[in-house]
Amino acid sequence: MDTRRIDHYSAGIMSESPWFSEFRKLVQLYQSGLSPKEVRTRCIEENIFGMKTERRVISTFQYLNRRFQSMDDQLVNLFCNSDLATQKLINFIAVVCGDRLFFEFLNEVYREKCILGFDAIEVSDINAFFRNKSVESEELAAWKETTFDKVRASFTNFMLDANLLQKEGKRFLLTPPIMDIALERYLEYNGKESLLKAVTGVR
Repeated sequence: MDTRRIDHYSAGIMSESPWFSEFRKLVQLYQSGLSPKEVRTRCIEENIFGMKTERRVISTFQYLNRRFQSMDDQLVNLFCNSDLATQKLINFIAVVCGDRLFFEFLNEVYREKCILGFDAIEVSDINAFFRNKSVESEELAAWKETTFDKVRASFTNFMLDANLLQKEGKRFLLTPPIMDIALERYLEYNGKESLLKAVTGVR
């Protein structure tokens, strides 16, 4: 997995979705021995993702391919040999590793709530996180309110898909995962202890 530090904030996640089934198809194409160019061609010509337009296929491929390229061979093999819940976590982790703001949200809101024994994240908690970040960062202070709304929706959507949260009315119940031991060891070995703690909500 790419271990480069992401030193800037981005709202790019608001254009993404978990796309788990699509990501699994992409991984399968690579595992069949195809090159990136061949995978891209298959995705477009055969509409592997089932998108309505070619433009959408291309943009989705670009996002998913970036996730895949952030994974090393060990993590790809782990993905291919894991159960559904672990595969969803790996897909989730690949996204978080490329998004500084998302990681900070997991660490400073999700993990903190879990440690303190809260059972849910409220919308007010999410809004407070963004307000604080806007005070700390000129970059975020320049974002429009609609941008924050879309990023917030993306964060919760990804977390719901990875089973870190469950929706209950306007609240998001905390459901920290019990991580597969192989994935846990992989993260520890590759210097991702902080990410492991953020995702599982432990000290």
